[in-house]
Amino acid sequence: MKATELRSLSVDELNTKTSEFRAELFNLKVKHATGQLEDTARLRTLRREIARAETVKHEIQEAQK
Repeated sequence: MKATELRSLSVDELNTKTSEFRAELFNLKVKHATGQLEDTARLRTLRREIARAETVKHEIQEAQK
């Protein structure tokens, strides 16, 4: 997801999205450890998506203060 798409979400939706990303990242890490992961670039992409969502969430929370 792009940052502009994430900015249109609420904080609760961002929390949900982040937890979905983290769950997927965990599953991919397990597959990678067992040698079943084909698309290793997805690990990097997910880490960046999590960081992007957390950053947008922090920006929204700071703007509300």
